[in-house]
Parts: sequence; structure tokens; C-alpha cells
Amino acid sequence: MNKLTKIGVSALCGSLAALSAANAGEMTVSGGVDMSWISMDQTNTGNPLGMGSNVSFTGTGELDNGWGVKFAVDAKNTLAYSSANVTVTVPGLGDVLISQGLSGTGIHRMDDITPTAWEEAYGAGLGSGVDRVSGGAAGAGIEITPTDLMPSGIVTRFHWSPDAGGSNAGDKASGGNDDRKASSYDITLTASGDATPDGLKIYGGYSSIDQEQNSTLVNDDVTEWTAGIEYAVGSFTLGYQYSEEDNGRATTTTGYDNTGYGIVFAINDDLSISYNNYESEQQGTTSNTAEAESIQLAYSSGGLSIRVAEQEVDNKNYQTTTADQRDATTLSVALAF
Repeated sequence: MNKLTKIGVSALCGSLAALSAANAGEMTVSGGVDMSWISMDQTNTGNPLGMGSNVSFTGTGELDNGWGVKFAVDAKNTLAYSSANVTVTVPGLGDVLISQGLSGTGIHRMDDITPTAWEEAYGAGLGSGVDRVSGGAAGAGIEITPTDLMPSGIVTRFHWSPDAGGSNAGDKASGGNDDRKASSYDITLTASGDATPDGLKIYGGYSSIDQEQNSTLVNDDVTEWTAGIEYAVGSFTLGYQYSEEDNGRATTTTGYDNTGYGIVFAINDDLSISYNNYESEQQGTTSNTAEAESIQLAYSSGGLSIRVAEQEVDNKNYQTTTADQRDATTLSVALAF
């Protein structure tokens, strides 16, 4: 991480100026680059070389009333906007986060967190099209994490979005919507550390999105829930997760039932190997099951990471044609700075 500059500021950004003057803070920038090679059997891969760049800008400071403030903006390739959020830490309560963009809030942070050496079973370059829980994270929202009110080892988060289908908006503006989804709330809970036996983590979440109902197309709200368990013993970490979505549609695809598991073996502090499997069963007029599995090897030392993944996907996008049965090998080299 490189510190670009240290600055004394009256506020981290204009939207916070009304709260209080801020003490001296700092702005930092961090980033990295991923370079990959992918090979797919019996498929015209095209140019197999890929590159991705990620840059994050972070500003931190403290207001005169003792509140901590953190502002973060994430950019992806060619400095395209990814997400932004402001976190205000209130002593005696915890964190209040205002997010914009898919920044891993609400139940979306638990879409699939089974242990892995590198990526999810479907996440190393061979797309699967599986549908996972996302809650109201697509719309700008507010998330409260009452850390100071919870026992040690228990983390509970409450997320609310006034319009889960809305697009992002700038200051003093509003974002458009998809004319169907309305407000949403997500609740998540994680128990680990002092709250569980050594090595055990238990987690779960629930999400509900208000949805305009039309008996022909939509007859209910969107509801999602997930629960999982992870256990670390010696050099092994094992995990299992289940999630379910009911999208409220009256016909065609009405929901998804998902099951994922993973096992990681740490050969040493720098090298690990994993196996991951993920199944997603489509509910509705048709009921196909998409499945992804992957064996991965990951090595890291300092800012260098080298990863290899062997992947296989059956019934990509819930389709059963020959073209939707695929496998691939991906090699990735990442540099962080």
C-alpha cells in the first residue's frame, strides 16, 4: 500500500461537512494487477491472455465529537467505477455504513463463502451462470453493525435499501429503478471466536425485498436466506453452505436451491490446495441443476500470488446442451502494491 499524501482536512468529503470538523486524516491508495491464462478443451478460447487491474482510494479521519470516518472508492479496469462507501464509527454503538454499488453488504457478503484456496468453484474464469443470494446490495443502502452492543465473537449486521432495484445516484440526486422492486432489508449474523468452540464458525442471513405484485407475472415478494458452517482443525479448513431464493414470480423460474462445500489443506504458510463444489437447482416450469467444481493450488509470498485452477461446469446457465458442459484450466499471477 502506498501513501500518496497526508492531509489535514475540515471534512473527508462535502457530504460529511455538516456533521463536524475533522481532525487530521490521511488518504491512501492501494491496488494490484491480475494476469491470467485460460485453456478450455474443445472450445475456441480466443486470446487466452487476460489482465485485470484494481485500485482503491481510502480516506480516514476523526471528527471532533470522537466519531471515526472512513471513505472508500473502488475502481476496476481502466479506472471504471466499481463501488463507494462511507463508514461512520459511533462509540458505544458501532459502524454505520452508507454504500453504493455491489460492495458486499447485507446477505450479498454471504453469497458463497465456503473455504477455498483461491476462488469459488465457479469463479476462476469458467462462467457457470449460477444464481446466488444477493439481497438488496444492488441498490444504495445503509448498514448498521452494532459491534459495541454485541458479545465478543458475535457480529450482526442490519442492511436497508429504500429501493433495492434502483441505480446509483450522485449527491442530491436519485437513481432510477426497475419499476418492480422497492425497499429491502437484510439481516446477517456470524458467530466465531469467543462465541464458539475453537476453529468453528457459524453464519447465516435473511433478506426480503418488497416487490410490486401482478398475479400474471409476480405474486409475492423476493425472499432469500442462507446458512453455513466452517471448521478449521490443524492444516484443514472445511465448510458447507446452503442458500435458497424465492423470486416471487408466478410462472417460469420461481427460485433456486443452492448447496456448496469446500475443503482447504494448508501445506505451509504460503502454499494451499482446495476442492470446491457448488450445485444450484432451478425451480419453476423447468428444473435443471447447474454444477461447478474446481481443484485449486495457490501460492503467495509478499505481494506475489500464483494460482492454478482445474474447473468443470455442467449445465451452464441451467442449460443441458453439449455446449453447456465445459472444463478449463486457469493460471493466474497477481501482483499487489
